[in-house]
Amino acid sequence: MKICSYKGMSIRIMLRDEHCPPHAHVDAGAWNARFRFSFWHNEVDLWDVVPLSRRPPLTVLNGLCLSLGQPAHLRRARGIWWSAVKTACLDNQIWDCQANEVPVMKPVTDETYRIGSARYDPDEDKVLLSLIGKLEGVEIEL
Repeated sequence: MKICSYKGMSIRIMLRDEHCPPHAHVDAGAWNARFRFSFWHNEVDLWDVVPLSRRPPLTVLNGLCLSLGQPAHLRRARGIWWSAVKTACLDNQIWDCQANEVPVMKPVTDETYRIGSARYDPDEDKVLLSLIGKLEGVEIEL
């Protein structure tokens, strides 16, 4: 499903056989790219380009990232992903309550908890985390 366009290229979420992490696709004919986005922060980054030998200029890839990262486009991407895949791809990850982030590598401590479940509310553009071992959940306004 189409999210937006950038210089005639469509940025899309595929509706079949999608998998974590959340990402969008661009099929430019000579090359394909995937861009990761998240349900806990508003950054977008390039995941990969195939074939690498036909990779477009960095300005094109950065432009695609910036386009997908626009608040309305990112909200649409999250809504499509949530409707199609039914996950925010955060379950069983670690949440650091002090830093308010999903750290890359960090053990469970007094300030970190395993995410039991994550639910996205597309109307409010927020994520609700249930943390294992903590009575209070976390609400992330995106």
